[in-house]
Amino acid sequence: MLALRLARGSHPLVLLRRLAVSVAAAGTGFLLLSTVGHAAGHPSAADESLVRLLWCTAPLAATAQFAVSTARTDPAARLQRGMTAAGLGPLRLTLLATVSTTLTCLLGVLLALLVFLRLRGDLGGPSAAGFDADLLGAGHPVPLVGALMLLATVPLTAAAATAFALRPRHEAGVAETGAEAPPRTAPPSGLPWGIALAAAGLAIEAYTSRGTGGHGGLLPLPGRLIGSPPGVLAGWALSAFGLVLAGPGLVHLCGRLLCAGRPGALRLLSGRVLQEESHRLGRPLGVLCAVASAAYAAMKVYEASSSRPFGPLTAVGAAVVLACVTASALTAALESRSARAHTTAALRRLGASASVLHRAAALRALALVIVLAPLTWTVAEMATLPLVH
Repeated sequence: MLALRLARGSHPLVLLRRLAVSVAAAGTGFLLLSTVGHAAGHPSAADESLVRLLWCTAPLAATAQFAVSTARTDPAARLQRGMTAAGLGPLRLTLLATVSTTLTCLLGVLLALLVFLRLRGDLGGPSAAGFDADLLGAGHPVPLVGALMLLATVPLTAAAATAFALRPRHEAGVAETGAEAPPRTAPPSGLPWGIALAAAGLAIEAYTSRGTGGHGGLLPLPGRLIGSPPGVLAGWALSAFGLVLAGPGLVHLCGRLLCAGRPGALRLLSGRVLQEESHRLGRPLGVLCAVASAAYAAMKVYEASSSRPFGPLTAVGAAVVLACVTASALTAALESRSARAHTTAALRRLGASASVLHRAAALRALALVIVLAPLTWTVAEMATLPLVH
């Protein structure tokens, strides 16, 4: 009840973010239900149904990441003065955030179930016109218990990720302020490992794709990519994981480059902010770069194919992943801005104008684009070569 009351009294922007999480959960839930429908309508194609289910892990992970990012910036999950005296300590606030995330995702999956049944024509009317109902196994009974159990993975995964990310820290000062404890490792330590993993993934993909006759067997369906030499997909996943791992180090590197030489006040301010916020911004930006490289590779595959293999369900999955990782990166930027509120107020008291702060933010964004965009394009282009040549 407390979670519902806090939701009713939240700021409209907070409610909008929660609604976005519900929409993402609905998209992921619909994809999971489509695998059940496909399995019910094609009992002899169990392998293809399993492949479709495995491909749902990407939007499921993206939805969970977005739910965690939203929970981090939720004012109701932050420890405020007087909350401990009222019985709302760090542990209960984490529980409150977990319950709120569960309810938000539960609303989304229930909406997905209604849309799924409506498109199949199971609600008493005909199946929706303009949609290939065979993709959802229309006309074949769907095991309701199995479908509900599969749907439950969305709120449960998001709730578990939220509880783990917002678990109470025991370091000094954390329990009193509610702030996130600083990580124990410096972001340059993840950079060489991330670059090494990305390079190793590209090397594995290039090596295992030799002798496959170019892209033979890789194009007709996204699912057939798993049926290709395992190293192609494994190398691609390893490269993406390398980008995610190197994200904080790359953001920290951008800050150091801005502070190199004899920087002026604008460059120094921008660089210091990037270095301080590298842990908060690095991982979401690394995930965004990995997804952007995968999207670029998929577009290259789509252009090289004459059969146009990607259907509406693939479009739904891609939209969910892209929207979630982009929203997560923007939410991380918003969280970083909130964390610097006291520093920004101090700079304003010292005489810094709003235009200076805006130019510093623009300079930070430009530095990130200059460093991350070419790296993302390089990884995507090299990963695409075995698929389209």
